Amino acid sequence: MDRIAIVILNWNGQKMMSQYLHTVIQYSMDKAVVYVADNASTDNSVEWLKESFPQVKVILLDKNYGFAEGYNRALRQISSEYYVLLNSDIEVTSDWLNPLIEYMDSHDDVAVCQPKLLSVMHKNQFEYAGAAGGYIDRFGYPFCRGRIFETVEEDKGQYDSQADLLWATGACLMIRSTDYWRVGGLDARFFAHNEEIDLCWRLRIVGRRIVFLPFSKVYHVGGGTLPKGNPMKTFLNFRNNLTMLYKCLPDKELQYVMRWRWALDYLAAWQTLILNGNYGDFKAIYRARRAFKNWRKDFKEDRRRIQAERKGTEVPERKKYSLLWQYYAKRKRHYSDL
Repeated sequence: MDRIAIVILNWNGQKMMSQYLHTVIQYSMDKAVVYVADNASTDNSVEWLKESFPQVKVILLDKNYGFAEGYNRALRQISSEYYVLLNSDIEVTSDWLNPLIEYMDSHDDVAVCQPKLLSVMHKNQFEYAGAAGGYIDRFGYPFCRGRIFETVEEDKGQYDSQADLLWATGACLMIRSTDYWRVGGLDARFFAHNEEIDLCWRLRIVGRRIVFLPFSKVYHVGGGTLPKGNPMKTFLNFRNNLTMLYKCLPDKELQYVMRWRWALDYLAAWQTLILNGNYGDFKAIYRARRAFKNWRKDFKEDRRRIQAERKGTEVPERKKYSLLWQYYAKRKRHYSDL
C-alpha cells in the first residue's frame, strides 16, 4: 500500500502537464507516489508522459469518463492511505505537502483538507475554483473565503487561519481513502462540476470534518476543459447543484429550498438572456431544470440513505443566509464582510 498517492486525472492535458508536472515531481516524489489517470486522451499525453516522466505511474482508462467517474475508476486501482486529487494545471510549491500530511496524521476526525489556492497568472490573488476553502449558502450557491461569485480577492493574509469548511476544491485536495469509499466516492452521474462539493457535503453529514490549511500553497490556472461561459458548463453546474441539494438537504428544508431555487433559476435564465444576450446559457439553464426533473427519481434511494446516516440536522458550514441577497442587495463582496 502507498502511504500517499497523488493522482492527476488527465484528458488532453499534455500542454498543462508539460508546464506544471515537473513541480509535482520535484516537490512531492520523496513523500508520495505520483499517478496520472488518463481519460482516453487523443493529444499524445500518454506517449509524452512515458518518455518525459517515466517515474510517473500511468493508469489508462478506455474512454473519457469525466472527472467524477474517471477518478473513481482510477482510485479503485490504487491502494493508499491518502489520495491527493490534483488538477494537471496546478503548480505546487516546495513545502506544499508537509502541512497537509502532518495535519491529517494528527486529526483522525478530518476526512479532507485543502491548501490555499492562488492564481498562476496573478500570484497574489486567490483562484476562483477554491481560494481559501468553500461553503454554500441556504439555497445551494457555492462560495469561498476569497471568492464570492465573480469577485476574487487579493491574498493579503486575511484568511491565513485554519478553518472548517463545507467543501474543499477538487483542483487540489487530500482525502483519506477510507472516507472516500465510505460515502461511495464521487457521484459518477455528475460527470463534472459540483461533484467535490457533493462528496464533501456527504462526509459532513456523517460527521467528518473538511479543513482549510493556509500554510500549504499551490497555484492554479483554472478553467479546465470547459471554459467559462460554455453552455455545457452552465448546464452541468445547474443540473448537478440541484441534484446535490435534493440528495443532501435535511427533510425539513427540502421543499422550501427547492421552491426558491425554481424561482431563482428561472430568474437567472432570463437575466442571462435579457442583460447579457446569452441565449446559450439561457437554454442551458432550462435544459438543466428539465434534466433534473427527469432524473430526480434515480436519486431517491441515495437521498434515503444519506438522510438515514445523518448525524444531527445541522451542518454549520452551510450558511443560513442568502448569498444573492448579501452580494447584490447588501453589496457584501468579500467573505470577511458576511
